[in-house]
Amino acid sequence: MGFRKRHNYKNLKIWLLALEIANDISDLLIEFPKHERYDLTSQLSRCSVSIPSNIAEGSAKTDKSFSNYLDISLGSSFELGTQLLIAKHRKYINEQNLKMLEEKIEEFQRMTMGFQYGLNK
Repeated sequence: MGFRKRHNYKNLKIWLLALEIANDISDLLIEFPKHERYDLTSQLSRCSVSIPSNIAEGSAKTDKSFSNYLDISLGSSFELGTQLLIAKHRKYINEQNLKMLEEKIEEFQRMTMGFQYGLNK
């Protein structure tokens, strides 16, 4: 049985972009009202951190397992998009921040699906 080289998540563009998104969210949450600390703020934080974390965890697995972790990461990215729309509706973020984050999330989703396709070939 041969040794299979694992992915170094720190070199993956999808992980770097996911980390950037998580950091953007963290910076944004500083301005959220205190009464949201255990609701929307917590959800946004956990969700955004889940995206790069699942890539990192999955990178140590087989390609098939890694693909499952990428599915979880993608799911969290779609969840994050929904939560940002809720934050915009509640006037916690402005249109400019929403658009910038949506563009990064969509780029992450495209890149991740492409990467995942390559794993599954």
